Amino acid sequence: MLKRYIGDRQFYKMVMAVAVPIMIQNFISNFVGMLDNIMVGQVGTAQMSGVSIVNRILFVFYLCVFGAVAGAGIFTAQYSGSGNDEGVRYTFRYKFYAGFLLTALGCFVFTVFAQPLIMLFLQGEGTPEEAAEYLACGREYMAVMLLGLLPFAISSVYSSTLRECGETVVPMVAGVSAVVVNLALNWVLIFGNLGAPELGIRGAAAATVISRFVELGIVAVWTHTHESRMPFARGLYSSLRIPGKLGLRILKKGAPLLVNEALWSLGTTMLIMCYSLRSLEVVGAVNIADTVTGTMSVALLAMGSAVGIIIGRMLGARRPEEETLDATRKLAFFSVSLTLVFSLLQTALAGVFPLLYNTSDSIRRLAGTLMIVYAVVMPARAFTNVSYFTLRSGGQTVVTFLFDSCFVWAVSVPTAFVLARFTGIPIVPLVAVTEGTEFLKCILGYIMLKQRRWMKTIID
Repeated sequence: MLKRYIGDRQFYKMVMAVAVPIMIQNFISNFVGMLDNIMVGQVGTAQMSGVSIVNRILFVFYLCVFGAVAGAGIFTAQYSGSGNDEGVRYTFRYKFYAGFLLTALGCFVFTVFAQPLIMLFLQGEGTPEEAAEYLACGREYMAVMLLGLLPFAISSVYSSTLRECGETVVPMVAGVSAVVVNLALNWVLIFGNLGAPELGIRGAAAATVISRFVELGIVAVWTHTHESRMPFARGLYSSLRIPGKLGLRILKKGAPLLVNEALWSLGTTMLIMCYSLRSLEVVGAVNIADTVTGTMSVALLAMGSAVGIIIGRMLGARRPEEETLDATRKLAFFSVSLTLVFSLLQTALAGVFPLLYNTSDSIRRLAGTLMIVYAVVMPARAFTNVSYFTLRSGGQTVVTFLFDSCFVWAVSVPTAFVLARFTGIPIVPLVAVTEGTEFLKCILGYIMLKQRRWMKTIID
């Protein structure tokens, strides 16, 4: 029975060739982000919470970009699997347009509505002075971070296309280089080392923006100097044309993904807002727990991306259904098993990690408890993540929309809202019940995978 879920050496060699570079990039990026968060946390609780709120707001933009490139990426992976370089070129251009449009929209929204957006997180128990300080820190950080939206969007276009064409090492190198630059500049600009001015959270934002340009420079230069390995780059900008029929097909398949990522990220942001209704301390505690959980989630995130690439290429190459289903089953089992290891590690760190922050003992204790809650749910999230990327690889974008964002808004958000608004349940069981809805989502994911409706080749 167990043999159905475990592949041979060749299978794992193929999987790890795709997943490991993504995993390394995600781990280093999240690890350095964690160090960045700790550095900001050394400045003070208000600064840490203000930065955390803005990053949660910007997370919506990042996920919208991800959704836009992912919609075209379904076609990119299948075009790559069939050897159609011109098709890859068209999908790249579609992503490029989408990145510019989303950046323009994001800059407008985050400039005009910065204050009311931040204030949504400052409704819990606490003094008006504390709320005002959190708001001031958030606005200061946001003003600088807006400069990094465009390079983030365009580097996402390049990196996603390279991965979908089988090149995962270069995006990894670019991501690692960017986070190293970010970390080094954080040390210099936050605390005023090496003769630089002490900029605090403005320094943290500036370091992030500079690292975005570094990442874009690496992936773009490599792509256009290695056209023999990435033939889609030949004549990439000689024309910006996209066949109208293909553009409409990508839009039809991709729009649900974009809407899904927007609604899903808004939904998860709404969960944090519901949690914060208990007190302003929850904002800091959730920030700490989220930071380490992001680092420990590298396996499930990398495996999700790997599943999308591997299954998408198998569908594009028109491999037999049973072979594709067998690969999906083994990928899901491997992802859950790998994530369980990180889940246990996070549980072990729950009593130690919060001590790294310059904040109150009550926030540290709450953060440690929330780390354990998030760790328990992590393996379930690994399975739902594989389910999502598998369904998406076959172009089932409407189904993934229902599975992902609709679930958050129909189940998770109402659960958190009702418990936070109409009961006196403490914050820990409130979070546990809300996050525990992920196990129900596992059942839905299993049913959808068994139906095999996602096994479709969508390219000509």
